[in-house]
Amino acid sequence: MTYVDGESFDKINATENPLPRGEYEQCTFTNCNFSQCDLSEYKFVECEFVRCNISVAKLVMTALRDVKFKDCKMLGLRFEDCNEFGLSVSFDSCLLTMSSFYRTKMSNIVFKDSLLKEVDFTECDLTGATFDNCDCTSALFERTILEKADFRTSFNYSIDPETNSIKKAKFSFSGILGLLNKYDIEIDTTR
Repeated sequence: MTYVDGESFDKINATENPLPRGEYEQCTFTNCNFSQCDLSEYKFVECEFVRCNISVAKLVMTALRDVKFKDCKMLGLRFEDCNEFGLSVSFDSCLLTMSSFYRTKMSNIVFKDSLLKEVDFTECDLTGATFDNCDCTSALFERTILEKADFRTSFNYSIDPETNSIKKAKFSFSGILGLLNKYDIEIDTTR
């Protein structure tokens, strides 16, 4: 198995020239295309992906330990398939539409300036998570642990307080509507 430490990869098209299977530590991937690639059983430790397309890549038993994604296109990824040992990621200005974190434990995860449209967070542990200026349109929160999570600057979420654990979570006044959607009530915000 290949071991790579501290290298920078720029404009790699892994769909044509696959990245050797192995462990990548403290590496930076910039403007790379991993779309529909099989990244199963790869290990990424303290790596950073910048402006990469990782959409619909296979992540079966992929290790993501302290990995940062910035300005990445990451449509339809199944993070629940990743190796759960040490799973730690953060997202800044990423497109995560239709991705899934089903039943993953992602305490203190950070989503910043990201599109989380139709992302599945069912039965996920998001204790202490930060959702900073994220669009959560049609994101699915069912039996999700959101204790101490921060949604104050995010929008378009719909979270049922009766089926999710939201103790000590933070919401803005305007975001309260996202907690009352199921009641189909109208709230006048002009007064």
